Amino acid sequence: MIPEATSGADSEAAPGTDSGTTVGAPPGADFEAASGTTVGMAPGTAFQAAPGTVPGGGCELVPRFPAGAPLTADALLEELAREPHDGPLTVGDERITAFLAAVGRRLLSPAVTRAHPELGPLGFFLRRAEITRAVDQLRGEHLRVPCGLVLHIPPANVDTVFAYSWALSALAGNRNVVRLSRRAGGAASAVLAALEAGLAGAHPAVAQTQRIVSCERSDVVTARLSAACDLRIIWGGDRAVNDIRRHPLAPHARDLAFPDRSSLAVISTAAWLAAPERVRQAAAEAFADDVYWFDQAACSSPRTVFWVGGAEETTRARDDLAARLAATAARRWPVDTAMAVQRRVGAYGAAADGTAREVSFHGNALTLLDLTDPADPPRHWLGTGTLGHARLGSLPELAGIVRRRDQTLSAFGFERAELEALARILAGRGVDRIVPFGQALAFHAVWDGIDLLRECTRLVTISV
Repeated sequence: MIPEATSGADSEAAPGTDSGTTVGAPPGADFEAASGTTVGMAPGTAFQAAPGTVPGGGCELVPRFPAGAPLTADALLEELAREPHDGPLTVGDERITAFLAAVGRRLLSPAVTRAHPELGPLGFFLRRAEITRAVDQLRGEHLRVPCGLVLHIPPANVDTVFAYSWALSALAGNRNVVRLSRRAGGAASAVLAALEAGLAGAHPAVAQTQRIVSCERSDVVTARLSAACDLRIIWGGDRAVNDIRRHPLAPHARDLAFPDRSSLAVISTAAWLAAPERVRQAAAEAFADDVYWFDQAACSSPRTVFWVGGAEETTRARDDLAARLAATAARRWPVDTAMAVQRRVGAYGAAADGTAREVSFHGNALTLLDLTDPADPPRHWLGTGTLGHARLGSLPELAGIVRRRDQTLSAFGFERAELEALARILAGRGVDRIVPFGQALAFHAVWDGIDLLRECTRLVTISV
């Protein structure tokens, strides 16, 4: 997505749990998967439906797109198995491309972007030029074909992440089922409305091959859809991912999982102090987007800032950024009382356990933690607007701090060559994305080091 600005996330996570999605899922993403079903059963073993379920695939599914009457998982799968009258979908299929582009135009309309500014990046992502560029990058010596049926299980408390993985999979020519939480918020409803409106001028193959459904919590439904799919895409925390993985796939099928991640920022002290006033202000406002959208609970939201430079200069630079960040937050991000309390609790907890040697409050919206040990930054959520700070002597020192769960590094003031050198030193031990301020939450088709569009296809080699 091209800067994703995402607000209004329907977060139901308990404060202090770890984050778990890419476009930024709040901590403890809830997949609405009930526990208690025995999995890994021997071939031919029948599932025993839980109370309240119906024959033929468990609980009834409520079609959200295309809208329709409730149906069972088996009925849904039977409908998806029918081939469109003019042939199956292909990679980059014009029937899907035209539909996605039309939906993108609707999402970019002033009425939608005013009500849900976080949908602007999704609309940009779905522009025909972007779609065409993505498909063109797939071309090579081998033939690419769709995977087949793809099951998407997004978290309950992130409104937009389902749309990105679904759109890429649909563009790859797959039949798709998105299991959307019944608690999805306003932005998700706006996306569904745009999809439904786009059907009026779409080819019938779109409605026949693409489904977004909701249902009550049901292991039976999750198991039935998992057993039928060729690829399962799971977004969420480690525990949620493992819970979904209890439901076995067909032997040929596979998972793409996006589990708990955390993120950092790094700033060149000299570059910050040397930057013109307008550049520093723009950078602070862009960094505020990274921090405050999704209540700083996204997997790509920075939680610690590392400064590279001398001690005295870094103090001046940090104070300057803090003043700008606090003013921006106070102007653009209303303070929720419960969140303000959580931030205080998180900050005092960090001081009590020795993580922070000093805590400073900057108005109601920003708390800075002077870290005791730069090598041990807080990777768990401490409350919106809480940032650890530490100073390093050089950028390569960061390599000794990064862990495998660290996803995004937001950077200011470094040359590309310096950042590439850091990535080579890390050598896959952590950090899958290095972005400028304002782009931490921007979705990209390559996420967590995984090229989603390619992963949603298969290669056919022809040697004759």
